Amino acid sequence: MNATITPLGGSELAARASRELEEATAQEIIAWAAETFGDGLCMTSSMADALMVDLASRVVPGIDVVFLDTGYHFPETIGTRDAVASIYDITLVNVEPTRTVAEQDLALGPRLHGRDPGICCHLRKVEPLRKALEPYSAWLTGLRRGDSATRRETPIVQWDRRRRMTKVNPIAAWSQEQVDSYIEENGVIINPLQYDGYPSIGCEPCTRRVAPGEDPRSGRWAGSGKTECGIHV
Repeated sequence: MNATITPLGGSELAARASRELEEATAQEIIAWAAETFGDGLCMTSSMADALMVDLASRVVPGIDVVFLDTGYHFPETIGTRDAVASIYDITLVNVEPTRTVAEQDLALGPRLHGRDPGICCHLRKVEPLRKALEPYSAWLTGLRRGDSATRRETPIVQWDRRRRMTKVNPIAAWSQEQVDSYIEENGVIINPLQYDGYPSIGCEPCTRRVAPGEDPRSGRWAGSGKTECGIHV
């Protein structure tokens, strides 16, 4: 890791850091983020696994971990969240939408996720996350370039213009083999749905099993043409 990086602010800091940290380890990237942003750093987790939680909690004990509790999660995902919160040295920040599922159904009609998944994701993920991130100046994510075609250009550090904060992706360059090895070597908690044909896990109504050989994210919003919830675009 190049220790000469200094806070420049906004897009300049992100661009320079991304270049200089391209060959750094995930731990070094997290350490740089912690040193640069201090208490202004948090991370997000979908609870598909605890890989990023494991990495971050070793470098930044007690780090705030933001989880979007959409009201539509699989029971296994909620169980994984609770296990992660009890085992790892983190502070879980459970974030809920302004409306419950029942209140949303009453206001906008039932099964909005089937009629307009974009609006549903905005109301239950994008907008709640925007509010949850307001106290922070930077956030860690588990985005990887190998996740999908839309993520192939994911930088190590980027300036999130929409939220006016820095976004850090410590495992952006990791291969699936690296992910699997780290999980096995460190006994990382895994959402049990991963072993039941769900390599990418979102809300239950909008996630299906993926057949062997299919794109891991093809089970998300299948048949709708939608590929991202809106958080990372």
